[in-house]
Amino acid sequence: MKKTVLLGASALGLALLAAGYVAGDRDVAMTTRAQAETLDRTAIENIVREYLLANPEILLEAQDALEAKQQEQQRLVHLDTIKQNKDAIFNSSFDGVVGNPDGKITIVEFYDYNCGYCKRAMDDMDALTKADPELRFVLKEFPILSADSQKASIVSMAFHLMQPEKYGEFHRALMATEGRATEDEAIRIAVSLGADEAELREKMKDPSIPQALSATYELATKLSVTGTPSYVVGEEVVFGALGKEVLAGKIAAAREAL
Repeated sequence: MKKTVLLGASALGLALLAAGYVAGDRDVAMTTRAQAETLDRTAIENIVREYLLANPEILLEAQDALEAKQQEQQRLVHLDTIKQNKDAIFNSSFDGVVGNPDGKITIVEFYDYNCGYCKRAMDDMDALTKADPELRFVLKEFPILSADSQKASIVSMAFHLMQPEKYGEFHRALMATEGRATEDEAIRIAVSLGADEAELREKMKDPSIPQALSATYELATKLSVTGTPSYVVGEEVVFGALGKEVLAGKIAAAREAL
């Protein structure tokens, strides 16, 4: 009889436990599952940790793969931006042009008159245009380093509007200035090249000049250009003063893509 009562009590307990589970009391079951998952996760994490410690080169491979993926994503963004802004990049009426103005290949340089790297890169520009009669080299004012840079660029753009045929001479002279390029120095050079100072100062007030600079800043943001010099060659954005050999290679690739 006692055995029967115990069996009945056990059966009742199981029934009550089952009823409680069905009714929604899942805390115990969920806790058990979470503990199992934690144990599994911990085991997996330990295995991964041990593997990475034994094979650390995998981390470098992953970093390289990530950088390659990011570069490709950036390249596609730049490609789309260049296609949608071709005239603003390659044919702005405010940009000076050296080399062949009707050249088949165009390279665009974003520069600042107080950028030391831009000053040194001027020799690359001259060497490239001298070696390639089909090269059109566009100079895009991008004064980001100081207020002096901005004022010098305003003079430069005003001079370009007045005497575009002498812009190359002006650009080289101001880039070659020892010390800082300033508004006064830019005006001095412009006058030495035949500009009337009063007319030049009046042209500097042209509202289209700050509008053009604003458009360049916006364009630079779209192209991820944050420093000078930076270049657009064909359908590629090139950052930094990488030297004439690198630029010549980019130009050759752009020519092959025509």
